[in-house]
Amino acid sequence: METSSAISIGSCLKEHQKIYKEWFNIADSDGDGRVSGNDATKFFAMSKLSRQELKQVWAVADSKRQGFLGLSEFITAMKLVSLAQEGHEITSDLLKGSIDMKSVELPVLEGLENVVSKQKVSKTNVDVEDNVVTKPQVTAKTPWFKSKSIIKPQVNVVTIVDGLKRLYAEKLKPLEVTYRFNDFASPVLTSSDFDAKPMVMLLGQYSTGKTTFIKHLLGCDYPGAHIGPEPTTDRFVVAMSGPDERTIPGNTMAVQADMPFNGLTSFGGAFLSKFECSQMPHPVLDQITLVDTPGVLSGEKQRMQRSYDFTGVISWFASKCDMILLLFDPHKLDISDEFKRVITSLRGNEDKIRVVLNKADQVDTQQLMRVYGALMWSLGKVLNTPEVVRVYIGSFNDKPINEVAVGPIGKELFEKEQNDLLADLMDIPKKACDRKINEFVKRARAAKINAYIMSHLKKEMPAMMGKSKAQQRLMDNLEEEFGKVQREFHLPAGDFPSVEHFREVLGGYNIDKFEKLKPKMIQAVDDMLGYDIPDLLKKFRNPYDN
Repeated sequence: METSSAISIGSCLKEHQKIYKEWFNIADSDGDGRVSGNDATKFFAMSKLSRQELKQVWAVADSKRQGFLGLSEFITAMKLVSLAQEGHEITSDLLKGSIDMKSVELPVLEGLENVVSKQKVSKTNVDVEDNVVTKPQVTAKTPWFKSKSIIKPQVNVVTIVDGLKRLYAEKLKPLEVTYRFNDFASPVLTSSDFDAKPMVMLLGQYSTGKTTFIKHLLGCDYPGAHIGPEPTTDRFVVAMSGPDERTIPGNTMAVQADMPFNGLTSFGGAFLSKFECSQMPHPVLDQITLVDTPGVLSGEKQRMQRSYDFTGVISWFASKCDMILLLFDPHKLDISDEFKRVITSLRGNEDKIRVVLNKADQVDTQQLMRVYGALMWSLGKVLNTPEVVRVYIGSFNDKPINEVAVGPIGKELFEKEQNDLLADLMDIPKKACDRKINEFVKRARAAKINAYIMSHLKKEMPAMMGKSKAQQRLMDNLEEEFGKVQREFHLPAGDFPSVEHFREVLGGYNIDKFEKLKPKMIQAVDDMLGYDIPDLLKKFRNPYDN
């Protein structure tokens, strides 16, 4: 499965590899390993292509909308420039077509020799200056005091993600910490949360084919995979890219600074012992991370309570994921109580949900129609949304499709559905940057509402006597208090947290210790949403956009 439109340097002719690296270093004016929009407009101008053609070249090469080109994206752009010079129309499908990209010749860049010679001259001058012995400069003594503006570290913003990191640290995180957003909604974000690869989580009752689906996607086994008719995956397994094949225990994963799983420590050791990472080198895992979950229990098995907050963990992963696949088996369409709770915990992430009716070749066409109808009816009651969720029908394993049951028409349908689902998965890395922005904005709005709720509850507390009674009254009438906050600040009801969950967390706190409303903090977040983020997106958009 190809998930990236960038061409790796290894897929180029050896004589071209060195040239592309040299060109990349020339184009990368500040030597940070990235070709920015400004760098590209100067360098690509030597191709003499029209602005519209170069706009398409950039759009296809920077398919992830990072706002810059790394070496592989730069090579992709150069090959597209060459194809455009030969008369090809530049589209994203061009890279998937019948053209042998390895055999594409170098593009013609007019005036490149002059640029190379100028760089060589300037480098020679620098080397000469370095060898000249100069008198030591007398520097003024550093004052014994420093102003805040001097000691404040500056984060160099070279990507959209860097910009989001800075905005979070400067404007959103202070609001979250002040009003305990990390306790009531979501843990504080770390740098690794911003840098993490897109994630896809698989959910379903036991034996619906989640692990087999991942194996089918990867085309091979992965460390720690177990498959069987009964619940065999008893833990959360994260399949991600790594230098070699190995499994890493959950406790180790949760404390690694370069992994986006620090927030899982809040679920305790009982969960972390049921969590592990499966690492292996794989082109699919270079683009996305896959999360295999324990089979959701049904019937009598539900009575044996898990030793950790299962739905809480699912909710945590759902907020981090880019796509959630709900897998169903035609013979197990009943949605158990635990599965209902799990699906309910996905609230606020409905746009990420896709449904997979797996093992569909185990029933004939007539039965499949009835199964599909029954599934849609069951989901409609649980998801409780007017939009129809996207359902993929197929048999996602390595066995040939059972044509005896489904016939030639069914076989063709399954193949089309499988291709559609793979295309949906392939688009995830391209949409990852947009998703990060979307989640960031959603989080900022939730943090604002949390601040309004906290300060409102604090305001309702008496100054002296009867504080415990007042706290109990507020907790009992929490829904009514949410309504007051909504009306006072004209906030959308859909952005408010779950009353039950909020009440449960609130029980461990003294409302009187909460902070009063700080309008400056709210204004900083409003400015971030209204001005800073749009400016950031404008800075890293396609440099050829008008």
